[in-house]
Amino acid sequence: MSGRAGARVVRIDLESPRPGDPVPVAEPRLGWRVEADDPAWRQGFAELSWELGSATTTAMARVEGEGRLGVAWPFAPLAPRDRGRLRVRVAGEDGATGDWSEPVAVVAGFLGAGEWIAAWIGHPAPERHAQPVVLRHEFDCGAVVRATLYASAVGVAQLAVNGVDVDDQVLKPGWTPFATRTVHDTTDVTSLVRPGANCLSIRLAGAWATEHFGFRQNAQPRYGGQPRAAAQLLLEFADGTSRWIATSGEWRAATGPLLDSGLYAGERFDARKALVDAAGRDCADPGYDDTGWPGARVLPAEAVPGARISPPVRRIEQLAPVAQLPGEDGATILDFGQNLVGRLRIRVSGPEGTTVTLRHAEVLEDGRLGTRPLRRASATDRYTLAGSGEEEWEPEFTFHGFRYAEVSGWPGELRPGDVVAVVVHSELERTGWFETSHPLLQRLHDNVVWSLRGNFLSVPTDCPQRDERLGWTGDIQVFAPTAGFLYDVRGFLDSWLRDLALEQDDDGLVPFVVPNVIGLARPAAAWGDAAVVVPDELQRRFGDLATLERQYPSARAWVELCLRLAGPARVWEGDFQFGDWLDPTAPPERPGQAMTATGLVATACLARSVRLLARAARLLGRDGDADDYDGIAEEVRGAFVREYVTPAGRMLSDTPTAYALGLAFDLVPGALRAAAGSRLAELVRENGYRIATGFVGTPLVLDALTATGHEAAAARLLLQTACPSWLYPVTMGATTIWERWDSMLPDGTINPGDMTSFNHYALGAVADWMHRELAGLTILEPGHQRVRLAPHPLPGIDDAAVAFESPFGRIELGWRRDGGLVVVTATIPLGVEAELALPGAPAGAPRVVGAGRHRWTCSAPDPVRPGTVGLDSSLAQLADDPEALDLVEQLLEAHRPGVVEAMRAATRWTRGQTLAELVFQYASPAVQREIGHRLDALSVARERAVRERAA
Repeated sequence: MSGRAGARVVRIDLESPRPGDPVPVAEPRLGWRVEADDPAWRQGFAELSWELGSATTTAMARVEGEGRLGVAWPFAPLAPRDRGRLRVRVAGEDGATGDWSEPVAVVAGFLGAGEWIAAWIGHPAPERHAQPVVLRHEFDCGAVVRATLYASAVGVAQLAVNGVDVDDQVLKPGWTPFATRTVHDTTDVTSLVRPGANCLSIRLAGAWATEHFGFRQNAQPRYGGQPRAAAQLLLEFADGTSRWIATSGEWRAATGPLLDSGLYAGERFDARKALVDAAGRDCADPGYDDTGWPGARVLPAEAVPGARISPPVRRIEQLAPVAQLPGEDGATILDFGQNLVGRLRIRVSGPEGTTVTLRHAEVLEDGRLGTRPLRRASATDRYTLAGSGEEEWEPEFTFHGFRYAEVSGWPGELRPGDVVAVVVHSELERTGWFETSHPLLQRLHDNVVWSLRGNFLSVPTDCPQRDERLGWTGDIQVFAPTAGFLYDVRGFLDSWLRDLALEQDDDGLVPFVVPNVIGLARPAAAWGDAAVVVPDELQRRFGDLATLERQYPSARAWVELCLRLAGPARVWEGDFQFGDWLDPTAPPERPGQAMTATGLVATACLARSVRLLARAARLLGRDGDADDYDGIAEEVRGAFVREYVTPAGRMLSDTPTAYALGLAFDLVPGALRAAAGSRLAELVRENGYRIATGFVGTPLVLDALTATGHEAAAARLLLQTACPSWLYPVTMGATTIWERWDSMLPDGTINPGDMTSFNHYALGAVADWMHRELAGLTILEPGHQRVRLAPHPLPGIDDAAVAFESPFGRIELGWRRDGGLVVVTATIPLGVEAELALPGAPAGAPRVVGAGRHRWTCSAPDPVRPGTVGLDSSLAQLADDPEALDLVEQLLEAHRPGVVEAMRAATRWTRGQTLAELVFQYASPAVQREIGHRLDALSVARERAVRERAA
């Protein structure tokens, strides 16, 4: 076929925070997406055209082979402020080239060595901790051909030129370990600079830089008590000259209407104190009379800012209240129908001096805001009216996690539209979707997405609402596969990993949180493993070797530290560990008191990390390291089996987490896997198909069940609605993932524990299994160049579908039941091969399918139909018979309300106890007889159905 006619580049990706943003590095990695008429087309080579500035010559480069992910920049490195146009065309294996792509503008957004000249400035005489400040400077200039602003802050800032904000970002430049790394934004402000007088102004507050981080009496600011900012504006003129305008002691400073601002506390804004002069000019406008303003204070230099690589934080959407409820003392509670992260925007009219108070909470308890989980965070914003007609206000430098907001002090009637919720988070490109007609499962997945959105705000946090909001390493370690499917998190996590390496001790110790603002740092398995797991996940998901290469020393240092702690025996015991954190059997006040031995957890995690490090070394061409770590991984695996696995396949800790670790991390020898899987399924059933795992075990337990042939048990565990389970919060109205399985108890009260977030993504890591196993889409080669299509039509679920925007194009896979059949559909983009394993297909060499739309029909797996059941049935049999169990529980609850929850909590559903022995403890003889009669009737009906099917 003709390459020119059939193959075309439809998208070019560059290494930048968002498509179209200035690139932050001199040699940005590249990628491109190709469409072709022939699904069998394969790329033979690619040609790249680079036009730098207004040059009349074009540089050309050729990339051989099929590679179009993470392609190295093939031209001379960009210089600061370089601008050019990049185009790509591809050729098939026959050498025929297609048309050139549309050009993509490339702008270098970084500064050269020694070019940062801006001084760090702040309030000259702050009267209190973290005092917000307004900074301004006027300058004159002629007509410019280009004006570029480079701005940074230790704190958060918004800049304006002549009274117009330079962009729509919020909370910029974000959070990094300010002592060692600061970042700057690069913004084209040419349209805002005008000939003559101009004003560059900065609104500045503390946020992460001045917040009191830590627990209880240990909370303190880690980066100083006051915010500071630095900015420099480059003006370029038609005659080739240029001029810098930079922050310095010549700038003026004043306290404006924003009186207080904190991430935890909220903001206090007095509109009467607006900085407007006698002529009516705002302080951000040129000509404003600032003669009474003191000079800004020049502060000690911070780390020289580098170009920001993480996507910006923005206002993403608005939500209107879905209900208005009465509060205390005349207040109004607004329900926005969704637990979100952001703030409120109000539109209000009233007398001068009226103060409107806005309080936030995730849940209600007894009709009031449930604020106890917020701990020290008051999450309260206050706005004092100027009395100048209709006023609109939104807090600028804070955010809250909330579904409910209490509004008090409102002048007059609160009308629809007066208050909206503004959703705020890092602006990430959505890449993955999951759909099912099962309403509870769909809501569960939606909750995962909302929790990711709320906690991916500059850094990946544990929670967005209480006095914490920290970059806990353990949480992102378990959630990275889910995050990497749902959104393009490359720049976001790449930036955070740089911070992890900076915060890492010389001996390899990874702190609990990154940035490390709590001062606590001890080696903790699963938590510190983020140094290895997250780069590995980025490489698998996006084919990114550059991040893997840069983070390799960090990952290796962590693994070497763990190996030293494990010693020659290769068993990591005796040290502090979080273990299977928030195991549901742990007391609320002791979340680390899990059933699974911490040494077992630590040694299993060590085995996994050593194996991943060996994989990274192999990919990076460090074959000597790879051989060494492959050998060590086998030693740790052998030690795990020796210490924790019996010859019969039992674990020393006879818990679901122990078996999940051993099976999912491939530590249990092949001959023992079936026995270990059966014991896991037995434990899951004995627990009534309710969750018995914490942070470490939860992402793995369903994988361990399906990998050992226990799909029905996995389905029962996934679809359970009793507490604790994934779907219990959904039945309680949750719209995000909870920190605890029982953050809210069945009676509607908040869990008494000290850690009770209602927006915590870690337990939502199950979504990764839903994508891979339930829907059936698995990565086999980095960047999705090769995938596996293996849908699992599990009992109780009628359909599931998944879609992923891979670097090669959109991959889709779905299945649905159609009578006794299962219909599977798939769409595979150009450049991707798929291994197909249809439901019920015999084991063997997988069938490989290529690009195009596909449809297959196969027989549905025969459902397991329960047989006769009665009072003499074992509890294990009853647990595997949802219909009979539901009948029993309904009868018990009808005669003795509340008894079912107590029975569930106390019962082990084993083969050694009969139903008669169980109901004897909870029901009168009359109720026992009624249960027996109803079960007999159910058995008769089932026998009749069997005969009818046979006929």
